[in-house]
Amino acid sequence: MKTNPNINEPRPLQWLLIGIALLFLAVMLVIPLTAVFAEALKGGWRLYLASLSDPEALSAVKLTLLTAAIVVPVNAVLGVAMAWLLTRFDFRGKQLLTTLLDLPFSVSPVVAGLMFVLLFGAHTALGGWLEAHGIQIIFAIPGIILATLFVTFPFVAREIIPLMQAQGDSEEQAALILGANGWQMFWRVTLPNIKWALLYGIILTNARAMGEFGAVSVVSGHIRGETNTIPLLVEIFYNEYNFVGAFALSSILALLAIATLAIQDILTKIQQKKHRAAEREAA
Repeated sequence: MKTNPNINEPRPLQWLLIGIALLFLAVMLVIPLTAVFAEALKGGWRLYLASLSDPEALSAVKLTLLTAAIVVPVNAVLGVAMAWLLTRFDFRGKQLLTTLLDLPFSVSPVVAGLMFVLLFGAHTALGGWLEAHGIQIIFAIPGIILATLFVTFPFVAREIIPLMQAQGDSEEQAALILGANGWQMFWRVTLPNIKWALLYGIILTNARAMGEFGAVSVVSGHIRGETNTIPLLVEIFYNEYNFVGAFALSSILALLAIATLAIQDILTKIQQKKHRAAEREAA
């Protein structure tokens, strides 16, 4: 086991801390995750696949993927724009805007859902006007997308802002002095410099979008086969004692989470390899 030469804790203490960490991970992560797959496959592969091919399950999967497919690109663009604004410009109210950026982290998702109900509900002025023109937000797919957009908004910006602050704008200023216009500077200088942080933010946004429950539960209305995402349908199946269906869908979410972590780990290794290669070239 490699240790930091500046740290001289006794070897038994090191093994004790490692043991505590592994025990915690086993109890809180590995065992529950294994239990989900064990319960999902308890009735065999045929029943497992039948649960996933249920029309309600297929509808929930499609809605979850549709929501993520819309939310992730929109939040990627908005996150980059917000990071650019907060790191490259000084203006009155900048600190307030930076604070408000973390609002989705501090507000309960259920409260976020209620905010949209109070704004777009059928008994509100705006919601009533929209429904009169054939646009339904609450208890429909648009409401689910808006709620998911809100709770996932900070992830991309919060990944990019520290990096852009650390890098500064010297390279961008140099590109402008050499004759590049704004778009050329962004595509050839800014975007390559923030691409890894942007990818991490996109991965986190995608994971949260597919697993969001609280805000989506409030605005969805739980309409069977129409507005239930995977997390919502898991709760419904569980409450109806359809344990195989509930755990089968839970296993899908677990697999998506594992895939997200695997992609993040791969990107980290690629970034580290490129960083070491750049250091060797500089040396």
